[in-house]
Amino acid sequence: MKQDELKVNTREIKGKKVKSLRREGIIPINLYGPDMDSISLQAETDALRRLINKAGRNALISLKIEGDKKAKQVMLRDVQRDALNGKLLHVDLFQVDMSHKLRVDVPILFVGVSPAAKGKGVMLIENLASLHVEALPADIPQHIEVDVSVLVAVGQAIHVRDVKTSEKVAVINDPDQIVAKIMEAKIEVEPVAAVEVTEEGEEVAEGEEAAEGEEAAEGKGKEAKKEGAGEPAKAEAKGKAKAEPEQKKR
Repeated sequence: MKQDELKVNTREIKGKKVKSLRREGIIPINLYGPDMDSISLQAETDALRRLINKAGRNALISLKIEGDKKAKQVMLRDVQRDALNGKLLHVDLFQVDMSHKLRVDVPILFVGVSPAAKGKGVMLIENLASLHVEALPADIPQHIEVDVSVLVAVGQAIHVRDVKTSEKVAVINDPDQIVAKIMEAKIEVEPVAAVEVTEEGEEVAEGEEAAEGEEAAEGKGKEAKKEGAGEPAKAEAKGKAKAEPEQKKR
């Protein structure tokens, strides 16, 4: 299989000064790996962007450093972008030993259509986005396919143990871990307060009628107390009015 190639140069500018490189259309790169010191490199922005879009994270890349006779086998490890505009800022490359196995995360590609997921109130849950695998660099797949068309009933699931991979690829995940599952969609309904229509046609929510009745009773009680408090005073005034004429007669 033909590998993607990337031509780079060694980099002298480091630290905060690399901003000047980006303005010139050059992206800083760091190359690292086992039993080696990190190497500062640089590549043209357009060439690096095309490579990243074409090759996956686990793809083998033939790295050609200017002045070196032999190309190095590397993989993309970290791609930094500006959080606001998404522009490429920095790339880390990992130099691999083709004779030593690596442990990497490989994306899952869900294929097919689940017959069960077409039912009303049913949904397909994709529980995992990738699998952790171990393999030689040349045997690491770009993705692992999972066919969900085998899910034909609610409650059915695909586990890690059900996923088919090459004999050269060992999956590290727990075999009982669920990759995808068919489940019923649960819809929560908020309770609605009971509404009663009064004789006047007004709607009264449950609990409001009792409160209004209590307020009315309380108001009548206060009114009765006021009336009761005024009766002795009236009686006393009437008594005085009768007593005064009698005194004048005498």
